[in-house]
Amino acid sequence: MSIDWNAYPSEGFYDELVAGPGNGHRAIAGLLADLEALGPEELVARQEAADVSIKEMGITFTVYSEEGGAIDRTWPFDIIPRIIAQSEWERVDAGLRQRVQALNLFIDDLYHDQKVIKDGVFPAEVLAKSVNFRPQCVGVDPPLGIWAHICGSDLVRDSDGTLYVLEDNLRVPSGVSYMLENRLVTKRVLPELFEHYAPLPVDDYPSQLFDTLAALSPRPADYPAVVVLTPGIYNSAYFEHSYLAQQMGCELVEGRDLFVDKDDCVYMRTVDGLARVDVVYRRIDDLFLDPEAFLPDSALGVPGLMRAWKAGNVALANAPGAGVADDKVVYAFVPELIRYYLDADPIIPNVPTYRCMEPHALAYTLENMETMVVKPANESGGYGMLVGPASTKAEREHFAELIKKDPRNYIAQPALKLSTVPTIIGNRLEPRHVDLRPFILSADRQQVTMGGLTRVAMRKGSLVVNSSQGGGSKDTWIVPEPPQTSE
Repeated sequence: MSIDWNAYPSEGFYDELVAGPGNGHRAIAGLLADLEALGPEELVARQEAADVSIKEMGITFTVYSEEGGAIDRTWPFDIIPRIIAQSEWERVDAGLRQRVQALNLFIDDLYHDQKVIKDGVFPAEVLAKSVNFRPQCVGVDPPLGIWAHICGSDLVRDSDGTLYVLEDNLRVPSGVSYMLENRLVTKRVLPELFEHYAPLPVDDYPSQLFDTLAALSPRPADYPAVVVLTPGIYNSAYFEHSYLAQQMGCELVEGRDLFVDKDDCVYMRTVDGLARVDVVYRRIDDLFLDPEAFLPDSALGVPGLMRAWKAGNVALANAPGAGVADDKVVYAFVPELIRYYLDADPIIPNVPTYRCMEPHALAYTLENMETMVVKPANESGGYGMLVGPASTKAEREHFAELIKKDPRNYIAQPALKLSTVPTIIGNRLEPRHVDLRPFILSADRQQVTMGGLTRVAMRKGSLVVNSSQGGGSKDTWIVPEPPQTSE
């Protein structure tokens, strides 16, 4: 049995591979023939081999059940790669650099002069109700003026092929380890595809991350001591914490492994005695970071860590307080922020967004909830939102009350027809909706991953790509030129 691309149901959506019945997009048209040459039975066998590899490699993530327990699951992965032409990616790369530069300037401004508010570009009432603004950070000057050193911005493509930024993740963005492992597994199970394609590499990310962190060291003349601070083995992203520490050659530590001495420097307890720490890549939320500064009963953090950071004796990445820009209402202002700080138009547009705090936007949202996606300002993982086209009348009425009670806490966006990529479902290829999370590093220079983590909504018709809600992932290839086709 062969794959019949003429029967592939791509109508109504932008498919990243199939441009029309039996036809692929110009830059990657050869992939249709390559997959057809393998055939569905062989593809299913390769998928099964990938599943076994992922289990053997111990690539996992943690899901928290309603009963309060944590369940370790193997990483869900589909072997059909998502391919993006480098000519398009160059524009995306520039747009992401622009966006993160503006967001870092915005964060720094909020903790200093707040000119953006005085000039009427950003409303004071939005900042006043921000749950991630940290008064403890006011007046602090982090190294190089950078607050968000690692950012993961989620991109989506609409039915006309336009790429939009869906949201920005500037607190402790996760997922990059799965991007790296996806490439390794794809090389293992589909080696022949790499004979026809030359996807740009992603395996240099750990060294790029280390260089980014090292550039923040308060002791630049010495080889910096960098540690990865994890909440521990029960955290949903613990696999990533340990993976990145191992790949960078850094120590993986918990709060109890560190302490701040009277000299306001951070030290790590080792078998050879105390060792000073220069940079902490923290994977712990602000409020648990330092019981002296935030939650006094936190057992995850390091007492005095904020004191050491403010004294300039240790660098923290991402900096505490960076999450003030990790707010979906702030997201709605990013185009204005780019124009304000950089005097330029956004290279990558936002999804059209209605700020419910504005009366006309509130009225429009309440009248059109059946066609809108409504999101609270600070939820993540696909939780707490209303997907209008898939909602019931009762759900819409409930959300309407929530919005009217606190309009500042909600934004609304038209329900996009997210692009699709062929995905192995059973013994056939079917379209499934995807998004993409590239990672942007910022310190003495900016770097953007060649692609990112493509997340897949594995359930038919679903737009929810988060792994905690049944989503999967794909390897993402940035190809430098139209690939050769198979003979």
